[in-house]
Amino acid sequence: MSVLVFADSSEGKFKKTAFEVVSYGKKVAEQLGIDLVTLTINGGDASELYTYGADKVLEAKNDLTSFNAKGYAGVITAAAQAQNATVVVIDSSIDGLTVAPLVAVGLDAGYASNVVELPNTDGSFTVKRKAFSNKGFNNTEITTDKKVIGVAKNSYGAHENSVSGASESFDASLPELGVESLSIERASGKVTIADADVVVSAGRGLKGPENWGMVEELAEVLGAATACSKPVSDLGWRPHGEHVGQTGKPVASNLYIAIGISGAIQHLAGVNASKVKVVINNDPEAPFFKAADYGIVADAFEVVPQFIEKLKAFKQS
Repeated sequence: MSVLVFADSSEGKFKKTAFEVVSYGKKVAEQLGIDLVTLTINGGDASELYTYGADKVLEAKNDLTSFNAKGYAGVITAAAQAQNATVVVIDSSIDGLTVAPLVAVGLDAGYASNVVELPNTDGSFTVKRKAFSNKGFNNTEITTDKKVIGVAKNSYGAHENSVSGASESFDASLPELGVESLSIERASGKVTIADADVVVSAGRGLKGPENWGMVEELAEVLGAATACSKPVSDLGWRPHGEHVGQTGKPVASNLYIAIGISGAIQHLAGVNASKVKVVINNDPEAPFFKAADYGIVADAFEVVPQFIEKLKAFKQS
């Protein structure tokens, strides 16, 4: 028996969540007294995974150059069956939330998403999960023989646990994918929202797309990703790929800076998992201040440039 972890990657490089799920899977394997097996699809250097405890790495050789939920789920399911995995660990990213249920169906397994702690295996198998749009938690017992766990980003952390791992090729028989990807265009030279430790987001308070320069400059100084509220993307000021919130991309960064965003409930629900939230808004009654760890009631056009200059001076010193 084994614990199978899927280490996700993009353009040949492992995502930060890959190291987190490997760390998590390693501990679960130790709890259960079974082996840990890590699966990659178009992954990077397997030695990076050894650093976090991946004893055995399966490198899938299937032709999946772009993400396909059915294809990824097929490979993960086949690997789990080949390795007699009783627990499968996947991240709870947008892709992970799409793939994991398909894997659970393929394995006839119970599935729990957005898990934030190691399972309690004392007589049962219970996991703590985020619930109510990240406003609370619940404890879910998985009673099936096989289990699929989706780990919430930044909940467990990546913990170095170097081992002398080994890798081997793995080739699964894929189902008919049904979807063909003709072309993919990716932004280059920018930190993605999914991988960012810091996210700088702005809303209609910036008054127009011509004022986004200071947001991008602040993000560059902080090594952050840029994001926006739904009204901003709807107006065409920013790409829809930058829309964060419950109806956009979820954010679970270490630091989330909201500039000129009032804080509609859907936006707050999508960014509430961020560890530290900073709000800059000239309306002291903006709902976001109730959810923020730090707030500045001021004109963003005055505060943000000063913030940028102070950060630059700090970095130079």
